[in-house]
Amino acid sequence: MSAGKKGSVIFSGFRALGLYSNHLAHVLRFHKKHREFYVLTAVGQCFHTFNVKKLGIVAVSNALPEDISSLAADRMLVYAAYGKLISAFAKNKEVVHTYTGHQADVHLLLPFGDHLISVDKDNVVIIWDVESEDTYLQISYDKASFEVSALMHPSTYLNKILFGSSQGSLQLWNIKSNKLLFTFPGWASAVTVLQQTPAIDVVGVGLASGQIIIHNIKFDETLMKFQQDWGPVTSLSFRTDGHPIMASGSPIGHIGLWDLEEKKLVSQMRDAHTTAIAGLTFLQNEPLLITNGADNSLRVWIFDVAGGDGRLLRQRTGHSAPPTKIQHHDKSGLNILSAGQDGTLQSFSTVHERFNKSLGHGTLNKTKAKKKGVMYDTAKLPAITTFASETGRQSDWDGIIACHRGFLVTTTWNYQKGSIGAHKLEPERFNKNRALNVHATAVDITSCGNFAVIALSSGHIDVYNMQSGFHRGHYGQDKAHAGPVRGVSVDALNQLTVSVGADRLLKIWKFKSKELLHTHSLPAPPASSLLHRDSGMLAIALDDFTIHILDMETRRTVRRFSGHRGQINDMTFSPDGRWLITASMDCTIRTWDLPSGSLVDCFLVDAAAVSLSMSPTGNFLASSHVDGLGIYLWSNNTLCSMVSLRPLPADYEPAVIMLPGTCPSKDTEEEELSDSESSEMAEYISPAQLDEHLVTLSLLPDSRWKNLLHLDIIKKKNKPKEPPKLPKAAPFFIPTIPGLVPQFALPTSTPSEDQSKLVNLGVLAQKSTFYLQLENALDNNSYEEPIKLLRELGPSAIETELRGLSPDMGGDVRVMQSFLKMISSILHSKRDFDLAQAYLALFLKLHLRFIADQPELMKEAESVSAHLEETWMSMQTLLNQNICLLSYIKSALLKSAPYIGDSKTQWKPRSPFRERHDNRDQLTLHIHGHPAHLTNIHYRSALR
Repeated sequence: MSAGKKGSVIFSGFRALGLYSNHLAHVLRFHKKHREFYVLTAVGQCFHTFNVKKLGIVAVSNALPEDISSLAADRMLVYAAYGKLISAFAKNKEVVHTYTGHQADVHLLLPFGDHLISVDKDNVVIIWDVESEDTYLQISYDKASFEVSALMHPSTYLNKILFGSSQGSLQLWNIKSNKLLFTFPGWASAVTVLQQTPAIDVVGVGLASGQIIIHNIKFDETLMKFQQDWGPVTSLSFRTDGHPIMASGSPIGHIGLWDLEEKKLVSQMRDAHTTAIAGLTFLQNEPLLITNGADNSLRVWIFDVAGGDGRLLRQRTGHSAPPTKIQHHDKSGLNILSAGQDGTLQSFSTVHERFNKSLGHGTLNKTKAKKKGVMYDTAKLPAITTFASETGRQSDWDGIIACHRGFLVTTTWNYQKGSIGAHKLEPERFNKNRALNVHATAVDITSCGNFAVIALSSGHIDVYNMQSGFHRGHYGQDKAHAGPVRGVSVDALNQLTVSVGADRLLKIWKFKSKELLHTHSLPAPPASSLLHRDSGMLAIALDDFTIHILDMETRRTVRRFSGHRGQINDMTFSPDGRWLITASMDCTIRTWDLPSGSLVDCFLVDAAAVSLSMSPTGNFLASSHVDGLGIYLWSNNTLCSMVSLRPLPADYEPAVIMLPGTCPSKDTEEEELSDSESSEMAEYISPAQLDEHLVTLSLLPDSRWKNLLHLDIIKKKNKPKEPPKLPKAAPFFIPTIPGLVPQFALPTSTPSEDQSKLVNLGVLAQKSTFYLQLENALDNNSYEEPIKLLRELGPSAIETELRGLSPDMGGDVRVMQSFLKMISSILHSKRDFDLAQAYLALFLKLHLRFIADQPELMKEAESVSAHLEETWMSMQTLLNQNICLLSYIKSALLKSAPYIGDSKTQWKPRSPFRERHDNRDQLTLHIHGHPAHLTNIHYRSALR
């Protein structure tokens, strides 16, 4: 892989988890064929489609180059505005139309029959023809007098559109005739929402002052007014199932329910969302209300209780603030625990959204929090900075422990109950002096799930029992470290505890007796540490942006990695411990290969990764990023295709890879395509001969040459007991010539009357193709053709050809001499060594006595013997050298480098070269990736 910009070889974007909604209002659609409602929400550069029945995700659209600024839909298409452009999507996925013409960013859309109405920030209204993408009409308003802030189509008003303005006035236009029909003076406040009521001619108007006006536009008469005390009206909707109820949204997440007959507020749905209500819609003729907000949640409420209040029926909720730490929870790799800056701990399923669950918000008093609610809980804890989880005893007691930002108290959580746990772990040594600024910095849970180890910024490390919450001791006489502890880990067998501190020391302790076993000095203060329990490898990220790998068995630093140019945020090991994947503030995600000690993969992302977690099954890498609400999954390409990993050069420049669910521009797409084509490693094709000094075998099947010396025995065994019987009615087949390569027999010509009946003796002694090629080779001294022909023949055909070389069978001494020269040429080229041995052995068996009587043939045979002895001696020398070297490797004690991993890992140096099979010593060589055995003189399959 040459220097240059390349994408990731190992990882490719798969999908995003935990993204459900943003600040844009949702869009509701009804599918006539399915008889089902679908809700669309914008998420960054694409939109998601959910079915209302189960809130299951149905489709994710292709991503746009920029974030969506407005979303609308009609019966056939979905319209999304981004920047100055508008795209129309078919089947909730593919872009089929693009509308260009706006000179400013588009912020309002309204489908209107075969047309689409759009409004931009410059107050220009354009009416598009949907199919032709042409501009049907353009209206420009003066921003000072009428700035369009809302628009709607009044029911039954043909070709009419009602515009609302930030100045408070409304205008009714006929867009077909391009005429202003009427201007409503307004109510001295900006119009934020226009919504059609179930009654014809009556419109609901939401104002920035919090007023809600029910106005008859036919008679310009205000029917009723409501005042919302929570700020501007963000959305309006009306029930159509027989109850005269109107719902209004507010910027603080409350929903007001108003009775239109009694003209009063009948109920409040407080804290329906933690942020502003982006959109709310009642389903047609159903008591269901759909809401979404900028808190990344989509909820369905049902009105089936007395008093007209709605209860939560189903929801899809993600983090409302970026995640700080993610980690796979169990060995299946199907659930990812995520702690966010919003203070919640959530679990996201990689299989389906219905398996997601929220473990809630951290609090010091769980009972009061339930009564008051999370918003009004005075004892709620800040965001979780780090946590550890273990599934060993999670069905018996809490299996998760978490540190909170700036807090000394660590909390336990119960995954199965989906809530905060029973214990608040806090050391008693600080009870008398609460003013000390001491907080928990790192935690770990033993593999059995019984103990939690908690490290503090004061340098203390405490052990607690997870079942009872009791303190079970601490490490060190007074403190474990002189400064803050940056990382703590316990090995797989609860034998050792390793800690790293800001005092540049790494300390290894006995877990049970708390005795200090080893102290290791680090070249720089550590930022964090991570232990791979199966292999005993400890990764330590230092403040100088380097990474050290320490072997817990030998207690020595076995690898040092450098290359990051920013703070290392997180690290994760692959399940087998071969790779260490790191994320840094330089926006790179790097993969380091521990056995080779090199960087094998590196790519850039738009936003720096905050946390990483590799699936225990190795199929996905999960990442969370700065200012991103989602968790992004990257698939491991090495599981489904052959990926050749090479150490990256020092001048390697990584390319930017878009996060899953985002889409590059066309130019970037073409660059990535060409890069991926150039970075793909060509499949290795083995040459016919690796080196001219090496003896090369033919690789033909043994049946083609091994039994040449025993053909007479084989023929005797296969001799038929009785002659074949002719069938009564033979089926019709095209006659073929017997041989390895099927050939059709040419039709024999019938003798004509003019043809002579005398037998031509020259026909009986007809020369074969092999015989003629040997004759020609005497003149041009090129034996490639006869060798190629012999390789294609079977054992019986080879014997027939060699018998025909004798003068008794119509051959010639010169041709026999040519055959011996052919054997010499094979030995000289050191190719097809096994075939040369077999052909020569059969030739000598058939013609040995005749050769002894011919001086010419004896001279050539002596030359062949000399070539054969020379080749065998060189080959035997190479074999003896290899045997000597392998015997030394087997018996010598290597002290050049410490082992990588423990005795169970697959990459510990060992001698795979001698194996015992059938009580015989066999030498095993790996040739072209396949093991070949040498037993005594059977060298045929290990010389290449």
